[in-house]
Amino acid sequence: MPSLRDLTELVRAPAALSVPGDVVAGAAAGQVLGGRTLGLACSSVCLYWAGMAANDWADRHLDAVERPERPIPSGRVSPGAALGIAAGLTVAGLAAAGLSGGRRALAVAVPLAAAVWSYDLVAKNTAAGPLAMALCRGLDVLLGATPGRSVADALPSAFTVAAHTYLLTALSRAEVSGSDRRLPVATLAGTVALAVATALGRGDASPKPQTARAAQVVRIVQAGLTGWYAARFGLSQAQAVAEPSASRMRAAVGTGIVALPALQGALVARSGATREGIVVAAAVPLGRALARKVSPT
Repeated sequence: MPSLRDLTELVRAPAALSVPGDVVAGAAAGQVLGGRTLGLACSSVCLYWAGMAANDWADRHLDAVERPERPIPSGRVSPGAALGIAAGLTVAGLAAAGLSGGRRALAVAVPLAAAVWSYDLVAKNTAAGPLAMALCRGLDVLLGATPGRSVADALPSAFTVAAHTYLLTALSRAEVSGSDRRLPVATLAGTVALAVATALGRGDASPKPQTARAAQVVRIVQAGLTGWYAARFGLSQAQAVAEPSASRMRAAVGTGIVALPALQGALVARSGATREGIVVAAAVPLGRALARKVSPT
């Protein structure tokens, strides 16, 4: 039987800290933050962990060559167990979505689960890989908005998280073999553009703050969290530009995963939920600490 440590490594457990912020950002955009948000966040985490386990099952032969220390090729987790874990977590994620948000939530959760499995089994090693992964995270944001009148309210936030994911996934393709400088230069430019757009963007369908002071707080928190995200992820990519080795690329990918809650927090804050945005962003230092014990990539 695999140990808890083996299972934690299989599903990249610490990386799941970057997931609830998707749902919270969607809920904040739709002005529906509440009890259902927690249940939908649990659904999101289950589907994310399912995707990680399915990813290792699909990559088990490649990992035997490139990453023999991973749980499956090292023999610590059997391929059958990994596939069963992925399937079980998928069912759990869909059940949590249905119980928390009913048919409206399932209308997003089912395509999200299909997108996760499609990425792992079909799209990952194709030119469509980054776009497929971006779709997964975009749908994850929309899942948080399903208790509201329309998930369209969360589309700007969904696009922002999807854009970050596209850049991160494109960068991750060089984390084993390394790359020339053009790749990290391109993703760094995209990150800067995304951060500027997020810092200057207005809330998604949110009411205007009632006072000038409240508006100022929103702008300060929004800009501060966006700057934190850009500094963390941008610096790691700049280091990859200077030395585009596999280790630098892998470090940049790990930083991009861990830094995502700061971007999500900025999106939550710009929708008027500044305290909730700060809480979401607080996952960054916790993620950094856990990443030292279990790799998020």
